[in-house]
Amino acid sequence: MSLLEVDDVKITYRTETDDVHAVNDVSFSIDEGDNYGLVGESGCGKSTLAKSVLGLLDDNGEVQSGSIRFNGRELLDLSEREWRDIRWEEIAYIPQSAMDSLDPVMTVGAQIRQAIRKHRDVSKSTADERVAEVFEIVGLDPNRVDEYPHEFSGGMRQRVTIAMALALDPDLIIADEPTTGLDVIVQDKIVHKLMEIQEEIDSSLLLITHDVGVVAETCDEVSVLYGGKVMEQGATFDVFNDPHNPYTMGLKNAFPEVDELDQEAISIPGSLPDLTAEPTGCVFRDRCPFATDECDTGHPSLVDAGSQLSACYYAADAPDLQERAADPETWGVDVSEGESTDGRGEVIVETDGLEKWFEQTQSVLSELLGEDPDYVKAVNGVDLDVHEGEVVGIAGESGCGKSTLAEVISALQSRTGGEISFEGQSVDRLLDEDTQQFRSEVQFIFQDPFDSLNPRQRVRAAVSEPLEIQGIAPDEIDRRVRETVADVGLNPPEKYLDQYPEQLSGGERQRVAIAQALVLDPELLICDEPASMLDVSLKANILNILREMADERGIGIVYVSHDLASLSQITDRLAVMYLGRVVELGPTRKVVENPKHPYAASLLAASPKADPDADRQRVLLPGEPPNPVDLPSGCNFAPRCPKASEECRASEPERSEFETGDHEAACFFPVEDAERELLTEYARARERRERTDEASAAGDPTP
Repeated sequence: MSLLEVDDVKITYRTETDDVHAVNDVSFSIDEGDNYGLVGESGCGKSTLAKSVLGLLDDNGEVQSGSIRFNGRELLDLSEREWRDIRWEEIAYIPQSAMDSLDPVMTVGAQIRQAIRKHRDVSKSTADERVAEVFEIVGLDPNRVDEYPHEFSGGMRQRVTIAMALALDPDLIIADEPTTGLDVIVQDKIVHKLMEIQEEIDSSLLLITHDVGVVAETCDEVSVLYGGKVMEQGATFDVFNDPHNPYTMGLKNAFPEVDELDQEAISIPGSLPDLTAEPTGCVFRDRCPFATDECDTGHPSLVDAGSQLSACYYAADAPDLQERAADPETWGVDVSEGESTDGRGEVIVETDGLEKWFEQTQSVLSELLGEDPDYVKAVNGVDLDVHEGEVVGIAGESGCGKSTLAEVISALQSRTGGEISFEGQSVDRLLDEDTQQFRSEVQFIFQDPFDSLNPRQRVRAAVSEPLEIQGIAPDEIDRRVRETVADVGLNPPEKYLDQYPEQLSGGERQRVAIAQALVLDPELLICDEPASMLDVSLKANILNILREMADERGIGIVYVSHDLASLSQITDRLAVMYLGRVVELGPTRKVVENPKHPYAASLLAASPKADPDADRQRVLLPGEPPNPVDLPSGCNFAPRCPKASEECRASEPERSEFETGDHEAACFFPVEDAERELLTEYARARERRERTDEASAAGDPTP
């Protein structure tokens, strides 16, 4: 029986100039107990559809036509009072940004209790019991219900929002990008926990995401959206295993797989369509490598294509299109070798025992007693080097110190200890002699171009500014700006130079940020999660640009990310960090194919796959990273490590080399090939043991 039925829905947004046709004649249905995915790039209409199901469209949004029925009831006819009875009680919502959706001045328990008592006539004590129950369900300590959102990690805050969504046992859970921006370990835990809970309470799930891998691993059925239209629809296995629409093929090919080391990142060229008018042709035709004149005649209807539906005039030619779509050159990706640097050149930057500690605020009493302050050891004894033409990836969970390391290497933050040398000279000496020169040779690309670009500067001014600071002549500035903007894929440059950041897409803004960093022709480029918030196709485009810069210009690049799949596609070497230390370092292929540290193996195992038939072994690490102010003795990873022994808890292992000499790991008991799949069972057994110990301490004989 259908729980939710969306039938020919059309949604527009009113603007000062033209109406935006965000959703155009979309239909799908979700049965009881099913998981349904809406996948597509930002701006495709998937979040707009979710808001319409919840009755939460923005004030300028309007459902022009169609029907949305839930349990046989037409939702579009409900009053606001009737909507309040349905939200949380029957349809619950898990938002993308947990920090933005939680009230910072209320305890997390009070917020969940408020939702319960607003819908149920229960006492405060009964509501508190339910809060404790849902905390346990999502794997949080019920003793922390009286803490505030800022006292939880990002992954734990997201679990709080899941607990809130579960509090009233809804029939349908709508999760809008619930894992975007989270590292793979936390993402894997959240997705796994969501699946467990959903099965336990027998609810349905509508999952909205641009992450093809998460949908492939969790959803029974899927609709692929583009430009407000359904491009392909059907069982997830059929859609992703045998796509019949070029857009689905492009999305799937753009999704990076951590173990596909020899495959070029494929990006879909071009930008999203202009939706200020209803589509008169296929909405994907301007970006489709297979488009013909027929595609201009009108948007194709969804037709039977094997086991699924596809909106393509050439769905019958799917086998041939799939073969051609697998070739990067079909999408305009240049796979020629060009002027590659052919191996590593001279060392550009090198760190020796690098440290960055943050002193914690002391109480007045502690200061009077002369007690030593506590420190967060964000970077704690890191040895790393980067060569000309080399891309070095730094991977790890949020809070491991990788961004701090990047900022210290680039002298954006001072160091506490250790040494940094740039082209054989001390960075301190270079900064004393000529700070301006050093800044021109070391450039930084930040995660969010919204924050790093001045909204009042046109593209021309933003990219020119570094050259003006260096005193370059105006004629030379104009030439270099145009060349650099073209080099990062913004062609023709004239189309973009006079635009403001708000007029650009997310991917275009990030390319402007890259151009701003490259225009000075630096020796070293440091990138801090530059593609983490982008769609898979835009991410592939950014990765290709950076790899090309390393190969053709000989730039050394440090690429910080929690996304190991992306790192595996463009990096030459990989450094895995945990709580301020590099626990594994080596050539990317060796680290990916034969990780030696249990933490590196866990990170790799947590990377999702776009193949719904893949049987991925999850390594669900127990617990959270230790308190960085009060680190455990011995190996920092021991409290979560499936293989930890008393030796690991007593002393800290040094990084040691393996057979080839260029692959190192800090572990007393390196992972053997045969053990990788067993790590899953080790982790589960340890989690069960910890639960039993906790239950015994609480006097519960049946944990």
